Amino acid sequence: MSLSLLNGLREDLGQRRIGSGMARLDAYWRKAGRLDPQDPDAAALLCFIAQWVDAGWRDVDVVQDGLGAFPKGRRASLPLADYAFVLMAEGMVWVAEEHVDRALANFGLVLSFRNEVTDPVLHSLAHFWSARCNRKAGEYDAALHHAAEGFRLATEAGFGPMAAAMQVAESWLLFQKGRIKDALKLLGEADAVLSKTDDFITLGNIQSSYGRMYRREGRYDLALRHFAAAIEEYSKRDAEHRNLARSLANMGYVERLIALQLRKKIDADAAQRRRSEPDLRRDYENTRAEALAHLDRASRIYEIHSNHRGAGTVCVNRGHLHLDSGDLYKADDEARRAYSLGEQKSDYILMARARLLECMVENTKLEEEIEDSAWVAHLALEAAREAVEMARRTENRRLQARAQIWQGLTLCNTSPGSLDAAREMCEQAALLLKNEVQDHIWEDLQTLKSKVVRGGDLDSTLQAWSQGVVGERTFQQLTEDFADLIIPKIWEHEGRKVARVSRRLSVSPKKVRRVLSRLGLHG
Repeated sequence: MSLSLLNGLREDLGQRRIGSGMARLDAYWRKAGRLDPQDPDAAALLCFIAQWVDAGWRDVDVVQDGLGAFPKGRRASLPLADYAFVLMAEGMVWVAEEHVDRALANFGLVLSFRNEVTDPVLHSLAHFWSARCNRKAGEYDAALHHAAEGFRLATEAGFGPMAAAMQVAESWLLFQKGRIKDALKLLGEADAVLSKTDDFITLGNIQSSYGRMYRREGRYDLALRHFAAAIEEYSKRDAEHRNLARSLANMGYVERLIALQLRKKIDADAAQRRRSEPDLRRDYENTRAEALAHLDRASRIYEIHSNHRGAGTVCVNRGHLHLDSGDLYKADDEARRAYSLGEQKSDYILMARARLLECMVENTKLEEEIEDSAWVAHLALEAAREAVEMARRTENRRLQARAQIWQGLTLCNTSPGSLDAAREMCEQAALLLKNEVQDHIWEDLQTLKSKVVRGGDLDSTLQAWSQGVVGERTFQQLTEDFADLIIPKIWEHEGRKVARVSRRLSVSPKKVRRVLSRLGLHG
């Protein structure tokens, strides 16, 4: 009976026949009530039960209960293959409890048995789970390696649909590395295979990935449409699935960005006394309300699953909404709560995002002259420094760039004599954001560029260059830096007339406008 069940579960998992596999487990559970520790296939069965729990069958406590039959003191006497199966099941529990380092140790040990335990499906799963852990830790190169190996082994085992599910993870990692075309290609291939299955969780992940890619490009309406489609897919399996909460949090984030765009239009309309301002304000308030509602629902689901990363992300997103509306104390409270959640799991990505929010709050207090300026400046600088330190412990380039940008902005706001350091932060962030789309992070970079150019000491910069002190800059970068220094000053001198600057320097008006736009000074 157990061998037949095990083979059926293995085959259904490989072909992503989710309903079939769950029906098998339901029938087994009605009869047995729990895993039989005396079953000779108990260890392998526990490993595959863990995979099915991840696919949406029951909760992780089923796996935890099964692990009770394999206490650590008894594991040394297990056959090596059974030991590997137990390590896989335990690793899945560690992932569910967000103990990434412990989980990686388990999966790494399983992979070290590849010469002794020649089971390609087992090793494919170990690579896939390792990729998930590395991605969560912000270690994208290692994650990409494991995802590709998991795909290769699953394909060789004849489990094309399982390989396609692994492609979804690989696609997201490629996107994080800036390889957007490759990411979209893999996502399309996986979608074509999995659309013929009832793997609603992975189909939801595909829609969620599309949504996050469109969000990065600033195509917010399309992003919201795909997040809504993801929620619909997840709901077919579980109306309170943790991934559904993630899509709700992403919707809240996008709606916050839309609200910011509406607020800019409101400010512009108010300045020009247009009649459309009341309509825009209504849209703005409705969008903010929708964002908060989506975040509240996500928070309730994450609380059910005790998911620290998800709950912390909700706090950060909600904090930004409070910051946008000027409620600095609520924003600060959300930031501190998010940091505490991240600290409990050594989640450097979440901790960096939380410190960034704190840094923004303190900078706003400085601008509005709230509280003692010296103490606020200290808090802002500390938050910025810690955000940079946390971000550097990951391979998340956008997070690193954002932290560098806000450290630079904070230096400009608190230490007028630190413009050289701020300029260095600006240059490092620009390199990290090279070839990125012009989104809200890019706008912050332009604000920093404007500050360091306007406040820079032109004579000292040119003197340093004349002595060959150019740091790591290439000739092209020096040319661009020179243009950034000279063109704005001549533009001011010529009454902010692009045509006059063009004639004066014998460069095209397009070049002048491009430089001014890059620095946030024109158009």
